[in-house]
Order: sequence, then structure tokens, then C-alpha cells
Amino acid sequence: MKIKLLVAAAVVAAIAIAVSLASSPAAAWTETVATILRWVTILLIASYATIRRSLTAWIAVGLLAGAEVGYDWPGAAAHLQFLGTIFLRLIKVIIAPLLFGTLVVGIAGHADLKKVGRLGIKSLVYFEIVSTLALLIGFAAISISRAGEGVHLAASASSATSAEPLTVTMHSATQIITDIFPENIAKSVAEGQILQVVVFSILFAIALALVPEPKRRPMLAFAESLSETMFKFTNIVMLFAPIGVFGASLTQSAILGWAYGYRSQSCSRRCTSRSSFLFCACWFRSR
Repeated sequence: MKIKLLVAAAVVAAIAIAVSLASSPAAAWTETVATILRWVTILLIASYATIRRSLTAWIAVGLLAGAEVGYDWPGAAAHLQFLGTIFLRLIKVIIAPLLFGTLVVGIAGHADLKKVGRLGIKSLVYFEIVSTLALLIGFAAISISRAGEGVHLAASASSATSAEPLTVTMHSATQIITDIFPENIAKSVAEGQILQVVVFSILFAIALALVPEPKRRPMLAFAESLSETMFKFTNIVMLFAPIGVFGASLTQSAILGWAYGYRSQSCSRRCTSRSSFLFCACWFRSR
């Protein structure tokens, strides 16, 4: 049943692509048919997500539904933009306490700091390798897809009248290193200085590891409870992810159009965006 729904969604999406490519300004009915077919595709994917009970599939549904609603009814974007903003705020509020709890438990929970140091070095090497691969993949993807090319954003009246040149302040190497270390942990959390929170958490964990066991245990138990609580908190926030993605996708689609400038792009660009859609559907199935 699941495979049949995905196949049906792929077939309807292919028909919608064909109708969209064959549409012309003189034939308004083709745009109506294409819109109906796109909604049928979204409903089929939503049925698949309902049967599978997969959060990832529902996020895909929210993404596609938001893009379609923003394209069909751009006026709704201004009223539903807050959905994406709320989701982003909930994501940001997780970071600092989750980092603090996990780092403190991971470092102070081990009696041998030498082993922790070796593990930290391996983690840094792994982080650098994976980050480099991610950058290369992103660079290759944007170079091949040319996403955003041909999109021209109209400047608002207020920004056009009050346009001022941007002033860029260069930071020296010493200033960059200094900014890594926090002067006030509450200020760092409030300003979203994640690197400062990480440095504080590591130093706090090392200091806690040097404290005798009777005095270390209560704080370590608190950090463990904080970590478990924040993981449960994250699970609750992720339940809101499809709605948050819906709001964010709706806003972008209302501003830039379906598939980021659907009508203004060439046929090859349109096919690329739809192929990406089918690739994502297959990837969700493989998971």
C-alpha cells in the first residue's frame, strides 16, 4: 500500500510537470489542472505519511503544502509567517541547555581526563572531516542546480529611500580568539553565542571532574537529568516541525514563487526542481 501511494504520487507529479511545461498564457485551464494535480500529489504523500507514521514524511508534506499554499494564495503568507518563527525560536532555546548538560555528563562522568582528551581530539578531527565534506557537497549541489539564479527581489519603498552603504568591521585574530571566551554565561546564552557556551561547559565539566566524588555526584546527577529532559523537550518540539516547515516554506514561496521562481525559470530548471522532489520522496522511502 505504501509503495502504491508513492508510485501514484510520482505519476501524478509527472503529469503535473508535463501540464505545467505545456501551459501557455492563452490556455488558463492548464494552470488550473496543474494546480489540482499538485494538490493531489501532496494528498497522496500525506496519505503515505499517515500510514507510515513518519515524522520525516510529514515534514516533507509540510514543505510541499507550504510551497503550494504560498504560490496559490500569497496573501496568506503574511498571516501564517509566525508558524515558522515560533518553530525556529523553540529550536534555538534547546541548544544552550542541551549542550551544557551533554558536555558536562560526557566529560565529568569519566574519571580519567586523559581518555576524555583523546576522545575530544578524535571528535574534533571527525568534525573537521565531516564539515569539509558537507561544504564540498553543498558547493557541488549549488554549482550544479544553480538555485536562485534568475530570481530578482524587488526592493521595498522604505529600503529604497533609506538605502545606506553597509559598514563592515574587520576583526583581528586576537579579537576572534577573545570572543570565544565568555564574560557572562547568561549573556552568552541570551545572545546565542554557542561557542562561548561550549567553552564554558567544557571548563565547567573539567572543574567538576576534579571535585571529590561526594560533591561531584549531585551536580553530575543534575546534568544527567537536564540532558534527559532536554532530549524529551526536543522530541516535543520536533512534533511541531511539519507546521513550522509549512510556515517557513509558505513565506518563501509567496515571495519567490513556486520552486523559487517557477514561472520565470527555464524548462530545464523546472525539471531539476521536480527531479529533486522525486529524489527526496525516494530517500524518505529508503529511510
